[in-house]
Amino acid sequence: MSTAISAKVLERFPAGAPRGSWPAEEYAARCRAEGEPATVVMDLESDAFLVVVPSDGEA
Repeated sequence: MSTAISAKVLERFPAGAPRGSWPAEEYAARCRAEGEPATVVMDLESDAFLVVVPSDGEA
């Protein structure tokens, strides 16, 4: 079962970051520190991590 969620992509990071490096998580943490409800998700089709926030109108 899959669920579609409407979200705005703030930034994309390739999945091939060096071992021990988490640039998407670090970026999302900075966004959360500024009040954005940022989350990291994996886009399997593009092999990238996406930093997303809920779209307008979504709780």
